[in-house]
Amino acid sequence: MPPDPKDASVKTAVGAGILLSSLAYLCFAMHDAMIKLLVETTTVWQILFCRSIAILLGCYILGGRSLGRETVTSPALRPMMLRSLFLLAAWLCYFNAAKHLPLADLTTLYFAAPIAAILLAIPILGERVPMSSWIAVITGFVGVVIASNPTGLATGWPVYLAIVAAICWAIATTLLRTTSQSASSMVQMTMTNVFFLALTTPMAIVSWTMPSGPTQIMLLAVGFIGGLGQLSFFEALRRAPISVIAPLEYTALVWAFALGYAIWGDIPGPNVWAGAILIAGAGLIILFAQRRKMPAQDLER
Repeated sequence: MPPDPKDASVKTAVGAGILLSSLAYLCFAMHDAMIKLLVETTTVWQILFCRSIAILLGCYILGGRSLGRETVTSPALRPMMLRSLFLLAAWLCYFNAAKHLPLADLTTLYFAAPIAAILLAIPILGERVPMSSWIAVITGFVGVVIASNPTGLATGWPVYLAIVAAICWAIATTLLRTTSQSASSMVQMTMTNVFFLALTTPMAIVSWTMPSGPTQIMLLAVGFIGGLGQLSFFEALRRAPISVIAPLEYTALVWAFALGYAIWGDIPGPNVWAGAILIAGAGLIILFAQRRKMPAQDLER
């Protein structure tokens, strides 16, 4: 019996979504590394403000004058506004928690986001989550715990902030999936960063310090890498369900280890390598699962 063309097209789209999401998480890891360098001399508000301006400039260059009209008339305008609020909340909670928690504890808590995203995708998006995704997300989370090696994790408001950050990111990802088919990625990027710009401008002005030449270049680089990551992530969600995309977020930790060694000379310990193997295994589970013949309805939505 010849293969169903519909099944083949869906699998191709999901495969493209996996590649795009992997690129996105690489960009996000590079983006976070640059922000870690920038926060030594620049406030988070100013970084996010400059980042949004750089991304919007790129959107205008690629999208042209018609992009503004498409954005204003898009049916995704209100959902994207709500998503931007959750995304900003995730950023603020994450960076405030980072001031008081060890990196290992913070990373472990924040990487609960893929699990939350899958749980939210079931009631909100009606996704049928395959067993391979559950195995992948649990494997990845175990890998994060082993690699981060959290010790003496105590309860308190920083812990709760990190958990809230993970939940807000998961909600933002789920909301993005609901609008991914009704608006182009360029329109969604424009919406997100216009709202982000409006929300960060007041505090950026209050805390503004004139950046040096190298800092200005770094701010532009953050905008470029962040924009490429956003575009890849938006396109990935247009092609694949969250149950497939979410577990791949754990690959960002592997990139973080590599960047930590390249920039700061951090040498991963045995626990980090063991965790990295599990994290990579989570991604391989997703890749191999998509190579198997699946009913098309398991991959839609």
